[in-house]
Parts: sequence; C-alpha cells; structure tokens
Amino acid sequence: MISRTVRHFPKVVLSHSFQIRHGSTTKIIQKNAPVNTQDTAVKGLDRTSSIPNKTEFNSKSSPVAEALAGIDGISKSKAEDGSLFSQPTEPIVMSEDDFKPTSEWMTSFSGVGSKAFDQRIIDILMAPIDEKDVEIKPDGLIYLPEIKYRRILNRSFGPGAWGLVPRGPHSVTGRTLSREYALFCLGRFVSQARGEQDFFEESGIATATEGVKSNALMRCCKDLGIASELWDPTFIQYFKGKYCAEEWVTHVTKGNKKRMWRLKTRGWDYPWVKK
Repeated sequence: MISRTVRHFPKVVLSHSFQIRHGSTTKIIQKNAPVNTQDTAVKGLDRTSSIPNKTEFNSKSSPVAEALAGIDGISKSKAEDGSLFSQPTEPIVMSEDDFKPTSEWMTSFSGVGSKAFDQRIIDILMAPIDEKDVEIKPDGLIYLPEIKYRRILNRSFGPGAWGLVPRGPHSVTGRTLSREYALFCLGRFVSQARGEQDFFEESGIATATEGVKSNALMRCCKDLGIASELWDPTFIQYFKGKYCAEEWVTHVTKGNKKRMWRLKTRGWDYPWVKK
C-alpha cells in the first residue's frame, strides 16, 4: 500500500477511489471526485488495490508475497516541505501510469557492444585482483566481497556514471529470492544477470533484497572482466593451496563434525571449533 500526502492545492481530481483516514474518521473518495485539500481530514491518501501486484511468487496469499508487494511498490519522492509537489500547479490527475516503471531503462539494450571503453577504464577493470581481498566460504567457494566490485566500478567510471536497473519484479522459489538486473555504465548497457539470495524468515526479506542486488552486480561484472581469476580453475587451485586450509571442526552445541574451509590467517568463529 502506497501512502501519498497532498497539500497546498485547492482541488485534486482523483482517477481512482481512495480511503482517507484522520483519527477514527474514515472517508471514501470515489473516482473522479474533487478533493478539498484544505480539509483537515485529508492527511493521507492510502492507495487501494487498483494497482496490480506485479510480484511473482508461489502463493499469492503468503506473508512473503505481501512483504514483497510493498518492496516492489513504486513511490514518488516528496519535496523538502513534505508535500507531494514542491509548487502549486493545475489540478492533478493521478493515474496508474504514475506508479508504473515505464522507463526505457527497463527494456533497453542501448549501446551494447558499440565500442570499447577508454584504455584507462579498461586497465582498471581488468587489473589483477589483490589476493588479500579474496575470501573463501566454508564450502570452499572463493569470492570477492561485493563492496570491492563497487569500488572498482567507482574508480573506473566515477560515482553516478554506472548503475543497476531492475528488469522485473522479485521472484520467490521456496526460500530463495531472486530478481533480474541490468548493469549500465556511461549510459550504455553492459550486462544482465539474475541475482539470488536465500532467506529463512519473512522478516528477513528486506535484507534479502539487498543480497539479491549485490549478487546480480557481481555476476554482471564478469562481462567487464572484473575479478575474472575467480572463475579460473588454475587460480582457484593456486589460491586454496597458498592461502586456505580445510579442517574438521565440531559444532559446540550440537556436537556434529563437518569439514570446512577457512583462510590460514583466520581462526574458527563460534559455534565451530577445531578439536
């Protein structure tokens, strides 16, 4: 549900029905009915079900679906004074188009493969990674932290000259959240990938959406040559042999044993210990 605040206008024409609440009072404003914005009861406009939920999920009535519906909602930014618009204008007609992501960035492949970036940018993107920046997961998968990719992009193109654009709504498969993203640099399409992130509770969906975005960014950066060593079997074997160790560890509370990987410069974190 999207909340809108309208102030300082003598009349607003609404193209959809709204519920207006103030304290214990509830008013229903029908479609095409003029609204007196000076009325003290008009403090918030709660969008009803006129906007279709574009989120893909397995169960339309699940708590996950309801949470994602709010995350995928499109909202307008407010002016500094808190109003929806910074200056009075003609009577406003609010339609579904005001809430739809109809930008060409949602579908554009403009500039793909048109020409190479400047040599300075290429040198930064394809520079060998610092081996000290590489991490390893307990299952043995080596990776570069997501923030390192962002720093490389910022050094290459500059902050604000690149961005990730969502290419569709979030999808839920079991306990895995995913979404398609496209990477644009200097206004040119570079790559597109689907990011994914596991979650275990509905309350963790907001955090999972950030993980989805970060995962998509790392996958898109492969097409720019960033940290390409991480997909090279020769480098993977070399890095594990030089910097990593695989050991049997025991869970402190459960007592079960498991073979896991770690960097040689680090010990084991709770609840895992080596006995």
